[in-house]
Amino acid sequence: MATPVRTRDGGSALGRSASRRSRGESPFRYASTGAGIFLLVIMAAIGVFLVVEAVPALQANKGSFFTDLIWEPNGSQIFGIGALAFGTVVSATLALIMAVPVAVGVALFISHYAPRRMAGVLGYVIDLLAAVPSVVYGLWGVIFLVPFMQGPSEFLNEYLGFIPLFGGDLVAGRSMLTASIVLAVMILPIVAAISREVFLQVPRMHEEAALALGATRWEVIKVAVLPFGRPGVISASMLGLGRAMGETIAVALIFPATFGISFEILTPQGNSIAANIANGFGEATPIGRGALIASGLVLFIITLLVNTGARMIVARRKEFSGAAS
Repeated sequence: MATPVRTRDGGSALGRSASRRSRGESPFRYASTGAGIFLLVIMAAIGVFLVVEAVPALQANKGSFFTDLIWEPNGSQIFGIGALAFGTVVSATLALIMAVPVAVGVALFISHYAPRRMAGVLGYVIDLLAAVPSVVYGLWGVIFLVPFMQGPSEFLNEYLGFIPLFGGDLVAGRSMLTASIVLAVMILPIVAAISREVFLQVPRMHEEAALALGATRWEVIKVAVLPFGRPGVISASMLGLGRAMGETIAVALIFPATFGISFEILTPQGNSIAANIANGFGEATPIGRGALIASGLVLFIITLLVNTGARMIVARRKEFSGAAS
């Protein structure tokens, strides 16, 4: 135990140091607490604004908002988000299925396989891809990917058409699959960057213990790296899922903007809540704007539910990952 050092005036140096730390920590604690409360206030204000603006349109709706597949708020005032919610969830889920395995592989290569100099360059490139504007991905999808996907879509339809997912009488490059690929490319850098940082935090003792027991590099990753990084990968995946569901410009340029429900991802049909808002807000009437805001409220709630579910999953996995505090 440290012995207090008495100063000339009889005070304690340790006491004065603790007092200075206390004076420095209090403003920081208040500022951080205020920032957290301010964030909650902003989220609550957004929710209140969406509800207030959506109520008049919902009251004027002559159909079922949650089940109707018609979107005509400017004319007959019949609109529903059934098709939009379906397209949002399906496209984002397909993007997540395609992006996460590749992103985790890239993160593992950068953190445990690549030479240090190459790992630094690849990490920089991954971070740079995450900063590319959405409209650039959308233009790439429209100009390059839509014509390119015509051939692969026909191939999948011809040889795997017995699977409902790849069925359909009319196959086109502008489809749910193409939009999902663009979303997968967009969220891949985010998931890869976060997963890479998580894998780099694995305690060195865990890896050295596995190596001392004769494990190969892959076995080290399987028994030490992946269990430790699983909560981080789940969090990164949910963050990517939220980005995919809320993406607007890229999918608005690619989606055929139809209002139907079908699991045939190669056919020219599909739409999402965010894309519909971007395409319809400029020409909407007051009721139409309220309907679009109401659909935005649904997207807001879905995103909150996804993030809440992710936090619950991460909390349950902490004790098995070795990351618990």
